[in-house]
Amino acid sequence: MNYYLNKTTDYQFDEAIDKITMALKDVGFGILTEIDMKTTLKNKLDVDRRPYKILGACNPKFANAALGMEDKIGILLPCNVVVMEREDGKVDVSIMDPTVAMSIVENPDLEILSTDVSGKLEAALESI
Repeated sequence: MNYYLNKTTDYQFDEAIDKITMALKDVGFGILTEIDMKTTLKNKLDVDRRPYKILGACNPKFANAALGMEDKIGILLPCNVVVMEREDGKVDVSIMDPTVAMSIVENPDLEILSTDVSGKLEAALESI
């Protein structure tokens, strides 16, 4: 079972970030955080990597509903989106599969919610 949803694109790296950010916005998600792994690893370890960013995506309605079901669920939030440049120059956009992540909680109501969230994230990914 994959723990992520993925789409390989022909976009340039920054363009892929813009496309997924707008697609997520269209389905009610905003970006709360952005971690530039390439820059961080270069600064901390002097390691050279291809462009790789982690975006923390959140839909406030879904997050609020999840918090109402499980008060510690913030451990699994926000939904991480990885944008990474591959060796062949293509760019992968991968999103955490919330149905897999939330399945560890074993709350049937949360499973239903995570299925709804997953559908929105899949729609955003497919639209880019």
